[in-house]
Amino acid sequence: MKYLDHLEEWLIAFLIAAATLLIFVAVTHRYALDMAAKFHMAAVYDALFKINLSWAQELCIYMFVWMAKFGAAYGVRTGIHVGVDVLVNNLPEKLRMRFILFSLFAGAFFTAVIGSFGVRFVWTLAHTDQTSPDLEMPMWIVYLAIPLGSYLMSFRFLQVAWKFIRTGQLPQHDVLHVEGVELPDANLAPQPTGGAR
Repeated sequence: MKYLDHLEEWLIAFLIAAATLLIFVAVTHRYALDMAAKFHMAAVYDALFKINLSWAQELCIYMFVWMAKFGAAYGVRTGIHVGVDVLVNNLPEKLRMRFILFSLFAGAFFTAVIGSFGVRFVWTLAHTDQTSPDLEMPMWIVYLAIPLGSYLMSFRFLQVAWKFIRTGQLPQHDVLHVEGVELPDANLAPQPTGGAR
């Protein structure tokens, strides 16, 4: 299970890098095509015109959809997923634990249901000839993000619930912590500065 620990980060990092590179190439291509036309470089213009990158924007949109679905699972695993816990945090400890477990299992159930509907939708779509406009890619591949992302999110909810049952702790996101960067000494940590003294 260790290989699943950072699945979302790897996928999101790959998709961001690929989308950035693709957008850079597409914009550079358009700019170069415009410059070749502006300066009457017919041979360069003809060579660039033969390169069709009209599909780049569509692919980037699909990449961002996949990033969003897997980013939600990352949010659950790391404790940065949106949640309103003001009321729950003010409950007595025993009741608080029950509410937290209920919400984690409800989240797991809900995302599993969405994943199951997603599987049915993708299965139905796979038996059609529907393709995307520019890429002409089967649309079921695009919508595969729904069941995969939802099932991973459901799995992350169950992981968090299991850890909470064992340790009583939920994942906490520390906005000041950057993974992989450790301060050598707590005394060297930057101190907050106050206002006027």
